[in-house]
Amino acid sequence: MFRSRSKDEQAATTKVTADQPQQTRDPQAPKGRPTPKRSEAQSQRRSLAKTPANRKDASKRAREARRADMAKQRQALAGGDERYLPARDKGPVRRFARDYVDSRFSVAEYFLPLAVVILVLSMVRAGAMQSYVLLVWMVVIVLIVVNSLILGVQLKRQLRKRFPDENLRGAVAYALMRTLQMRRLRLPKPQVKRGERP
Repeated sequence: MFRSRSKDEQAATTKVTADQPQQTRDPQAPKGRPTPKRSEAQSQRRSLAKTPANRKDASKRAREARRADMAKQRQALAGGDERYLPARDKGPVRRFARDYVDSRFSVAEYFLPLAVVILVLSMVRAGAMQSYVLLVWMVVIVLIVVNSLILGVQLKRQLRKRFPDENLRGAVAYALMRTLQMRRLRLPKPQVKRGERP
C-alpha cells in the first residue's frame, strides 16, 4: 500500500500522458478564423466596455431604447411612415382601409360630441325634453349602425377586388374602429382628403 511504484507502472503513466494531445495550440498553426481589422476590434471592445455593469444600468438602457422606439412610432403615426408604424397599422391592406374611411363622411366620427350634447340635454328637467332626448339618442345609434354596415360591405367588396391574394382578416373591423374617432384625432393621420378616392 505504501510501497514505491515499480518502473513499469511509471513508464505506463508517462506513455499515456504522451499519447494525449496537448491543449495549447501551436503558434504557427492556423486559428480557423480571419484576424479582425483594427477598426472592428476597437468597436467590439467599445461595445463590450459599454455593456452595463449592473441590473440597474441595464434596465435604464432598455427604458431609453424603448423611449426612442416609441418616439419613432409616434413620428410615424403623425407622418404615415410605413417603416415605423405599429404592426396593426402596417401593410397595403390596412393603408387602403384607412384611406377608404378617411375619404368618406361617417356619422360615427361625431358620436362622442353628440353623446356629450345628448348627456347635457338629458339633465334638463323640462316637460317633454326627456322623451325628445331619448328619441335623438335612438336616431343617432340607428344612423351609426346603418352607416357602419354600409361602409363595411362596400369596403369588403373593394378589398376583395384590390387585394385578392392578401389576408384581409380584421381589416373591416380596423376600419370601423377608425370611423369612431374624429378625423382630426385619428392616428395614423389621414393621408387623403374627403371625397378623394383612394
